[in-house]
Amino acid sequence: MRLNVESDVSIVGETGDGLTALWQASTLRPDVVLVDAESADIDGVRLIAAMRRASPESAVVILSLRDDAANRSRLQTAGAVAFVSKHEYGDRLLQAIRQAATAGAVPPTRALPAGGLTPAHGDGSVS
Repeated sequence: MRLNVESDVSIVGETGDGLTALWQASTLRPDVVLVDAESADIDGVRLIAAMRRASPESAVVILSLRDDAANRSRLQTAGAVAFVSKHEYGDRLLQAIRQAATAGAVPPTRALPAGGLTPAHGDGSVS
């Protein structure tokens, strides 16, 4: 919900599963894909690798409960540009999304949450 009120972030799609997230990313080509590592139905490393192939121009930001160095390293090595612990959610997540979005040549402003964030309609549908 917090992302919906930010004037510089537009949510172009939402889903609760990895396969749909991959399809949406390849179709919508978002600037940033937000992946909840624990809620994805695909292992985080495999999902990131597939996401990088499906939408190579999209930056992947990981949200995870497992905030240890090994997990961070494993996910970032797979291609995530940022890792945000669910313990530091909120402003840190917005900062990571904005930094990931502005890393490109043209500052992008779209984000695609994937894999476990609460759907906008509460029923898993895409908005």
